[in-house]
Amino acid sequence: MERVDAKSVAEQLRAAIRDGELPQGATLPTNEALRERFGVGKNVVSAAIQTLKGEGVLTGGRGGPVRVRVTPKHLTRSNTAYQEEKDLVREPEEVRRRRGSAERDANVDIKSVNDDRVTYEVVSPPDDITEILGLESGEYVLRRTYLRQYQEGEGYSRMISYIPYHLVKDHPPLLDSSNEPWPGGTQHQLFTAGVEVEKIVDQVTARMPTEEESGLYDIPFSVPVLAIRKLTYDTAGRVVDVGQLLIPGDRALLEYVTVLRKW
Repeated sequence: MERVDAKSVAEQLRAAIRDGELPQGATLPTNEALRERFGVGKNVVSAAIQTLKGEGVLTGGRGGPVRVRVTPKHLTRSNTAYQEEKDLVREPEEVRRRRGSAERDANVDIKSVNDDRVTYEVVSPPDDITEILGLESGEYVLRRTYLRQYQEGEGYSRMISYIPYHLVKDHPPLLDSSNEPWPGGTQHQLFTAGVEVEKIVDQVTARMPTEEESGLYDIPFSVPVLAIRKLTYDTAGRVVDVGQLLIPGDRALLEYVTVLRKW
C-alpha cells in the first residue's frame, strides 16, 4: 500500500479547494474526519494543515475552526495617486465621490465593499507622533482609524491617521466620522480647514507582523509586511497628518513612478 504522507494530504486538500469541493470561506472538516478520509495519523494531518496555512491556502485555528482562506483583494498603491487626489480637491462633490481609495487602489465601487468602518477620537498622541507633528506637550490630535474589508471572510486593512487637533477643531464636519467616506479624502478634508498639501513622504520598512496584525489582516505566518508611515506636509513645510498602514506582502503592488526632467 502506498504510504500517505503530509505532502500527499496537502496536495489532495489543494485539489479539493481547486475543484470547488471546499470553496473559499468553507470550514475544513475536523482533524478526525480528515484522518479517516486519508487514513493517516493526527501528526500527518496537522503537518499538512500547517503547510497550507503557510502557503496562505488555509487560515484560522488556535481554538477556532480552520477555514479555506478567502483570497484577499489585490491592491495597487502608487505615488501618482497623491497628485490625483490633489487635483480632485477643487472638483465638484459628485466627481470626488466617484474616485476614492477603493476605486483607485482596488478598482471596486465603495458601495460594494463588505465592511467599512471609521472611528474618530481626540486623544493625546504617542511621543513619536508628537515629535513628528511638532506639537507641544499636552496638545491633542484627531486620531482616525479606518478598517476596511473588501470581501466577506477576507482579512481587514487598517490605516491610522493623526491630525493636529488645532487644525480641525473649528470645523465640526471634520470631527464627525459619519461624514466618511469623505469625498476627496484627506487632502480635501485639510483643504476644508484651509490647508494646502504640498508634499507627501512615504517611509517604508519591512518586518514580520505582530500576532494581532496577523489575525486582523489574515496574514499567513510566513508572509512579511511593509509598514508605511505617510507624512503629509503643507505649503509651510509643517507635517499636518501622519498616516500609519501595513501592506501584507501577498496582496499588494507598490508602484513608484518617477518623471525625470529633460536635459
